[in-house]
Amino acid sequence: SFGTTYAEELRNIASGGKEAIPKFMCHYYNYYFAHTAGGRMIGKRMAFLLLEKKTLEFYKWDGDINSVKETVKGSIEDMAAGWSREQKDSCVEGTMGAFKGGGGINAYLSGGRGGGHH
Repeated sequence: SFGTTYAEELRNIASGGKEAIPKFMCHYYNYYFAHTAGGRMIGKRMAFLLLEKKTLEFYKWDGDINSVKETVKGSIEDMAAGWSREQKDSCVEGTMGAFKGGGGINAYLSGGRGGGHH
């Protein structure tokens, strides 16, 4: 499945140790903020339509979500501020894979085919 393929890609990136952190963080950043923004809207809509307005545990957060997001974003930006040009480039190079992976999983979950893997 596409999810298995993407998980393997993330494992391969993570196996690169400290040198792979910038590329891995690109995937994390995109996934995290996609779910704390658009994912919450989708979750509310699905709860309204399918779950008698019950909020799934996945969409419950300790504290104010906007405050949590700002804290996470600040931590990531602080980390990235210390990266070399090469490390920053590695992070940027991970963007296409992050969008392809996340988009493919979303397509798969919605009944379509994800990321060109059939």
